Amino acid sequence: MKKYIIAAALVLGTGYIITTTVQSCTSLATSDLGLSIIKRVLIGGINKGATVYGNKEAFMQNNLVDKALPKELRDINATLEKIAPSLVQKEREYIAEAAVYTVNISKPILETAVNSLNAQDVTRIIQGEKGTATLILREKTQTQLIQAIAPKVEQELNKYGIVKTINTALSGNNLLGSLLGGNKTSVNAGGLSTLASEQMVNGLFNIIEDYEIENSKSLLGPLGKK
Repeated sequence: MKKYIIAAALVLGTGYIITTTVQSCTSLATSDLGLSIIKRVLIGGINKGATVYGNKEAFMQNNLVDKALPKELRDINATLEKIAPSLVQKEREYIAEAAVYTVNISKPILETAVNSLNAQDVTRIIQGEKGTATLILREKTQTQLIQAIAPKVEQELNKYGIVKTINTALSGNNLLGSLLGGNKTSVNAGGLSTLASEQMVNGLFNIIEDYEIENSKSLLGPLGKK
């Protein structure tokens, strides 16, 4: 990770001559240059995520978003596949459409967190594995993001009537209790929007982390590293 910062400085054309000593790495990490490199990578990941979320089809086709699907919602969809397969596709489409409306909410929160990174955060990133920058961003914003977008997600999903449709399809089915816990016999609107919001937020972090890791590889390339 120390070499990651050195390579980044070289690739970004800073013109700095940087030695490979631990001392110089530490100095660079806590400098404005080291901080700006990390911010640039994270902002790049945020912009990539915003582009995906701003396009319904891109959202639906992105495997990093799909991997973020909460277990509870994945189990509900597995049950729906047996009862009303077409409803799963509609649910995915409605969640993707709702995601479009969350971009202008989540992006400023993430950008503010990136701009608040300090020397301690940078040192942790230098000493950590690839993906540590995204991990820190997640720690700073995950709960806030879910709380911020959930009302908008619920509003959009209610507008499409997906919760009522799912409950109609699952009426008389006793599997919801085991899927959602307790003796539940219906999907709660707030519960579905929370699960969808969790997928959106975690999928966004997956995209940012992927961008961070991919760029760290390219930055290490000039040094002949994998």
